[in-house]
Amino acid sequence: MHNEIWVAVAHPAVIKFFKKYLSFALKVKTRGYMTENTGNFWCPASSTPLFYPQQLKQGVLQFRKTTHVLRDRQNGHLGIGIEGGVATSSASNDAFEVIATLPPLFPEWLGDRTFSETHGTRFPYVGGAMANGITTVRMVRELAEAGMLGFFGAAGLPAHQVLAAITELKSTLDARGLPWGSNLIHSPNEPILEDAVTDLYIRENVRRVSASAYMQLSESVVRYACTGLSLDANGAIVRENHLFAKISRPETAEHFMRPAPKKILDALVAKGQLTQEEANLARQIPVSEALTVEADSGGHTDRQALSAIFPTISMLRDKIVAEYDYQRPIRLGAGGGLGSPSAIAAAFTMGAAYVLTGTVNQACIESGLHESGRRSLAQAKTGDVTMTPASDMFEIGVKLQVLKRGTMYPSRAAKLYDLYTTYKSIEEIPADIKLNIEKSTFKATLEETWLETEKFWAKRDPTQIEKAARDSRHKMALIFRSYLGLSSRWAIIGDKERVLDYQIWCGPAIAAFNLWTEDTFLQNYEDRTVVQVALNLLEGAAAITRAYQLRTYGVPLASTSFDFRPRLLN
Repeated sequence: MHNEIWVAVAHPAVIKFFKKYLSFALKVKTRGYMTENTGNFWCPASSTPLFYPQQLKQGVLQFRKTTHVLRDRQNGHLGIGIEGGVATSSASNDAFEVIATLPPLFPEWLGDRTFSETHGTRFPYVGGAMANGITTVRMVRELAEAGMLGFFGAAGLPAHQVLAAITELKSTLDARGLPWGSNLIHSPNEPILEDAVTDLYIRENVRRVSASAYMQLSESVVRYACTGLSLDANGAIVRENHLFAKISRPETAEHFMRPAPKKILDALVAKGQLTQEEANLARQIPVSEALTVEADSGGHTDRQALSAIFPTISMLRDKIVAEYDYQRPIRLGAGGGLGSPSAIAAAFTMGAAYVLTGTVNQACIESGLHESGRRSLAQAKTGDVTMTPASDMFEIGVKLQVLKRGTMYPSRAAKLYDLYTTYKSIEEIPADIKLNIEKSTFKATLEETWLETEKFWAKRDPTQIEKAARDSRHKMALIFRSYLGLSSRWAIIGDKERVLDYQIWCGPAIAAFNLWTEDTFLQNYEDRTVVQVALNLLEGAAAITRAYQLRTYGVPLASTSFDFRPRLLN
């Protein structure tokens, strides 16, 4: 019987002892490599081998070059050699044995390369659509010109402002073949607005749309996804419009991964909003082929842990793809909590086809957020975020995540929601409480606030006023929502009289981002550009990925090898 013993040791003297005094077959495993001679030796080009911690850290940063894992034959130490060749024999007693060879690594390759091929990007990187135009036309353009994909923050804006933005993006990017998109937010309380924006996107040939805040499918989102479906010469389904669905729950993801429901498709055909051919083809493909798994983010969020929710959605995706025998992939992106290279690297390691950032972009100079708000973001630390009621889904209790540092908005918004759930009308609110919120929150009487609210809805959606006339509780909700809606705009325009009421959407990623950029050129909020932030996150993620690779082969890397600091990149 052939016996083998595997012994995990590292010291050369110990290895020599076992080999000398044990007569049966022995294999010695040291830090993940075999000590037997592999027969391959490193032939350096111009560099010397790297063995010491600081040398290894510099070697990690050369991830774009072929990297060899080396063993010093004299002492058994592991190190690396950058580039050079590999020979099968060596006449030198001090030759370095090649344990493994790692090919060049590029930030462009971190995600699913078919994502970039499909959407015409260089990098698997998406700038998320921060509402109210915080993700500006300028930001989308800068991302596109750098080989990335950006979505204009259309949510919360009237249709004419959205039209102006996409007209500008079409004129500057379409002719150059650069990709871009815009946002479509689920508006259960304002279906007319959601329909109007969908009409606009279809009419203006907006080919990429980020769908957010959906808990179930609406006719609008299905109509956008299925408009233009056709067959090519080979009989394959061609998708004209690409829907990016932002989801954070399996039950929501499932809606987008499956074909559109027959009931919705039939209704759209009956209205003349889809052809019968488009509806027939829609039954064979998922509503969306790009789903962004959203973790603990700014804005609407379920505060999921990415390490828990991403694998869950990934397994669900694989199950549904097999069930329907889809011939094209459903790609999963990762978003939320991505404020450092380590977080970006972790997302790609879990299998993300692309990463999506939001909070860190809001802190950049291209952001639509006022300078005072960006300054506040640059000072944020762990624990400086909290959950508050969302203005667009106030009545159903949906919450979003905001910055609480330097503002009274979270507590004031929470108070309004408490009043809404406690009382049936404005008239039921006790006089002292009513007086308090008028002075501290609205800076006007509730009667005066209603007059302004009425003017707003008369232009945006008159049916809301009609409903308020029939339902006093709905009227109260509209009044309270006016504060929630205006507070984000005060932060955008920098209203000095309303600094304590700023609503700034923000996830915990900002704290990690601020710590990572400390004592670097990105520390100053005035120097943060969306492209430099993106390039550094990706560059750092590639460096950290290389460090992980080397560590799996037993190379003794110091913790500093996993700490990539921002630097000016081209």
